[in-house]
Order: sequence, then C-alpha cells, then structure tokens
Amino acid sequence: MTNSAIAVSGLRKAFGDKTVLDGIDLDVRRGSIFSLLGPNGAGKTTTVNVLSTLSKADGGTVHVAGHDVATEAKAVRAAIGVTGQFAAVDELLTGQENLQLMVDLSPVSAKDGKRMVTELLERFDLVESAQKPASTYSGGMRRKLDLAMTLVGDPRIIFLDEPTTGLDPRSRRTMWTIIRELVAGGVTIFLTTQYLEEADQLADQIAVLDQGRLVAQGTPDELKRQLPGTHVQLRFTSVSELDAAAPLFSDSTRDDESLLLRVPSDGGTKSLRAVLDRLDEYSLSAEEFSVHTPDLDDVFLALTGHTTKDVAK
Repeated sequence: MTNSAIAVSGLRKAFGDKTVLDGIDLDVRRGSIFSLLGPNGAGKTTTVNVLSTLSKADGGTVHVAGHDVATEAKAVRAAIGVTGQFAAVDELLTGQENLQLMVDLSPVSAKDGKRMVTELLERFDLVESAQKPASTYSGGMRRKLDLAMTLVGDPRIIFLDEPTTGLDPRSRRTMWTIIRELVAGGVTIFLTTQYLEEADQLADQIAVLDQGRLVAQGTPDELKRQLPGTHVQLRFTSVSELDAAAPLFSDSTRDDESLLLRVPSDGGTKSLRAVLDRLDEYSLSAEEFSVHTPDLDDVFLALTGHTTKDVAK
C-alpha cells in the first residue's frame, strides 16, 4: 500500500496561451504537512484547484487518496476538505447554524450530526459565540469556523489555501496549533501560505513553485542548507565605502542597491571581532552590522528572485 496521500506526475495546466503549470511532480506523504510556496502568479491556487477537483488538468496524472482526480472525482471529494483563502461562512447564520448546514448536506445521521456540531464548537473554542451571527465574528473566529465546517465530513486530506492571511499573530498561532492537532490525528495537510515563517514552523516538506515550475523541494532545513552559511552583514553609507571594504574580505558578496556587504562567518564573537578590526585597520566603519543565518526568506529570494512581499497570489 502506497504511503502517498497525493501523487502528482507531469501536471500541466494552461489558460489560453498562458501556461500556468508546466509539468510539476509532487508526492505528499500521509499524515504530513506539505507546503507549497511561490510568488504572485506562480500557480499555487491553480494547483490546489486541480488537486481538489475544482479544475481539470490539461496533462499529467493526479491521484488524491488513491483516486484519480480525472476519473474518480466523486471519490476524491469524499476524502478531502478544502478551506480557501476567504472564509466560506454564511454571515447571516450563527456559528452553530453554519455547522448544522454542513451536517445537513452530509450523509451523517441526525444524532451523529448533533454530536459532531457540539464537539466541533468545543474543539475550536466557539461555544460562547455559537449563537451569534457569523457577521459578528473576528477574522480569526471566522477562519476557525470555516475549518470546523471543513471537518464535518471527517476528511483525511485537507487543502488549506492561505488559511491565516489577515490574521493577527495570536490567531495565527492558534490556527497552527489546530493544524498540528489535525496531523497528529492522522490527517494530511496541503498548505499554501504567504508566510514563510508559517511554512518553516509547520511543514514537513516544502515545494517552491515559480512560473509554473518546481524550482526546489525538501524539508525546511534541506532548503536552507542550499545557501551559504551564516554571514556578517555590513551596511555602509556610500558606494565608495562599499567599494573600499569589499576587497578586504574574500568570498564576500555585495548588494550595491542596499549598500550591503555579506561576509562569510561562523557567527562567533572572535570572527565578528576580526571583521570589525579589519575595517578599523583601513579606517572604515559600517553604519550597522548584524549576524545573519539563512532562513526560508533567503531561500525564497535566491530561488525565485522575489521577496516575501510577493509570495501572495
């Protein structure tokens, strides 16, 4: 029996003459969190739409929960849940009524449905607001209600398309806790996010999508190791100072636009002192300096040429 919850091979999708997905391969393990990253227009939402049967692929094969999305769409839909970028709750209904609506649309019995609604309200800390219209809910509460509604059908695979966009840090971390609990219970999470910290905190595997192609896959640590290690970052006040400092340090790299010089270092006080002493020897000084360790932000920039501000679709 395969351990893949989602298996994608050669997936292609175009809209008119624009190729959005250009032959991508993915393998998502059961009971794991898989995060798909990419800049504006990379194809993240299109990928989710194809995998969740909302859109048809132009080529390649896609199996979700062991079913072919092209020929067994109904079986795929029975196994998955989808939470989109915007909370799909009915604002005229209360939180409890929203959940009850989902129960009524599912094959769950009335008795089991009532129990399920009660359990979900408790699980997502929505008991006190259960009788209030969803229009009165905060952004975080709406996202929690949206995810609770997704769980009514007890899906084993959940697609979360930027589930914490617009949430405050506290609400975001609450969602992280819920996501981890779901995975601990055996659920597979396919996550797209515009927060690299979120992918770093949650994901077992990350794939970076750029211009319809996968440019990297691996664990967060594996991706970080693709970049040079820790370095001292020096910022100067003028190009002339940067010109004078750059030749003093072998293997350093410069950013003329930001007047930055990055010097390889182990980050220790001894090596940092050596850098500053070297500058002082030539009567140079940096406006500011910092010790920098590669993170997913660096990986993303190196792979796509985009900053994290461009990660959103």
